[in-house]
Amino acid sequence: MHLTTYEEKVTQDLLKWRRKMQKQPNLADRTSKAVQDKINDIIPDKIHEAITATIKQMTRAVLTGAEFTTSSQPMVTSLEEIETAVQRRIDFYKKAGAAEGGITGAGGFWLALAEFPILIGIKMKLLFEIAALYGRPINDYKERLFILHIFQLAFSSQKQRQRVYDQMTDWNVKSSTLPDDIHQFDWKSFQQEYRDYIDLAKMAQLIPGIGAAVGVIVNYRLLDKLGKTAMNAYRMRWLEDKALPDGRSPATLPLTF
Repeated sequence: MHLTTYEEKVTQDLLKWRRKMQKQPNLADRTSKAVQDKINDIIPDKIHEAITATIKQMTRAVLTGAEFTTSSQPMVTSLEEIETAVQRRIDFYKKAGAAEGGITGAGGFWLALAEFPILIGIKMKLLFEIAALYGRPINDYKERLFILHIFQLAFSSQKQRQRVYDQMTDWNVKSSTLPDDIHQFDWKSFQQEYRDYIDLAKMAQLIPGIGAAVGVIVNYRLLDKLGKTAMNAYRMRWLEDKALPDGRSPATLPLTF
């Protein structure tokens, strides 16, 4: 099927993103992980337990609850028009998240801790709005599972990112093997595995003395990263649905630039 000029550009951008998602962990990745581990060690066990509980509740709410809703879905038009609207929402959430992070970060340790689940909610609200703008039926738990994969892809280590990306490619085919009923899906086991990853970068906001600055910068960057990851994930779905002229999925094309 014919691709528009914009879709051809997106395809090339998507191939570059795919290479980034599938690259082997390098020294910078390992160094970053070591720094995150040191930050992790500073935080008391009780805080880890509270954050783990938040991740658990969020996962359950996304898969089985009705907390995350959006306005009515737009008529699906061109990919370029959709992504113009998506970028506006990402910019809005980046500014809102940065402002909220600065206020709570300046309020000290306990207020910063209280902000953690708020930021999780902001991230999920952004993902649900992006999914709706791309025309995805967000009431379908399989689509919600894809949303959780986007979250995990954005904030995982490089080693874990490779595995998550593989789970997301050719999603229409892979999701067809899932049960139609959420109650038949082993979401509790998924939840246990999913919450093993914690948003370590955000924990720096809990360190006394630097909370306010970290809150502004980290929230802005995390939401920017999440938004870009979501755009690429739904670009992949868009092109898989449309199919390239020779019928191959863009996720399986050779990495030639």
